[in-house]
Amino acid sequence: MSTPTFLDPPPGVRRVDLHLSHGPVAALRALPTSGGAELAPAVLVHGFTGSKEDFIALLQSLAQVGREVVAIDLPGTYESPGPETLTAPPDVQLPDYRLSSLGAVVAEVVREVGQGSPVHLVGHSFGGLVVRETALSERAPLASLTLMCSGPGALEGDRATGARNLIAALSMDPSAERLRELWDEQFDSEAWQRTADPRIHDFLRRRFLSSSATGLMRTAEDLLGTVDRVEELTALDLPTLVLYGENDDTWSTDEQAEMAQRLDAERLVVPGAGHSPNVEAPETTSSALTSFWNETESVGRR
Repeated sequence: MSTPTFLDPPPGVRRVDLHLSHGPVAALRALPTSGGAELAPAVLVHGFTGSKEDFIALLQSLAQVGREVVAIDLPGTYESPGPETLTAPPDVQLPDYRLSSLGAVVAEVVREVGQGSPVHLVGHSFGGLVVRETALSERAPLASLTLMCSGPGALEGDRATGARNLIAALSMDPSAERLRELWDEQFDSEAWQRTADPRIHDFLRRRFLSSSATGLMRTAEDLLGTVDRVEELTALDLPTLVLYGENDDTWSTDEQAEMAQRLDAERLVVPGAGHSPNVEAPETTSSALTSFWNETESVGRR
């Protein structure tokens, strides 16, 4: 449960809807506060139980150097409607919450944001698995890929136990009422451990209860069941950054370091951060992303 420290959009950041083929996707869009967006844009994808607000502390600083940056809610998460609430337009298949389907949604976002030009793509945690699917589908032009606090395959350890428990709790009754029960039984106390700010706590509650119970269950299943696709990703020869906090406890830091080596990717370890350097160390994370993106674009222009 990534927990932002503030919610009011900074200057130059606004809430928008992206109108995709299957329906709307909610987003926070950041444009440079002065001048035009001269550099390749970026799309940011959140993790399990997260949302676009997980990146709110990064957006202004990422955009102010001269690029558009868009953070989205995946379908069925917070302000993006789930496919079970939508009617499919003619000849359009609704997303089904599986990794390949979510990767296709992100590919469409990339095409919308980039308007045919390459885009920098970032995925945090489960979002890293999603953007990996986007890259492997080759359905959108990418300038680079960043895997933030994500891993090569299925989740293990204590976090895997939590995912299994959530599946068990929702499998017989994936309803909004059951989500409310789970919030009261478990997640409310966890939220208070993460923040003492009543406004942030209320946001965490609204985000959880607004999300699709079916989507949460399917996401948890893919966290536990996804396969290692690092070799396939390596074959794309796509500039890649592996970024994680030095105290990350979801996928182990050793596992992420090994993944970076296998990918021949750049690797950056954020001092003092855990599983959400985008929240815990936004200045360091923003600087690292900007440097990587600028370097990638500089090489591309040679």
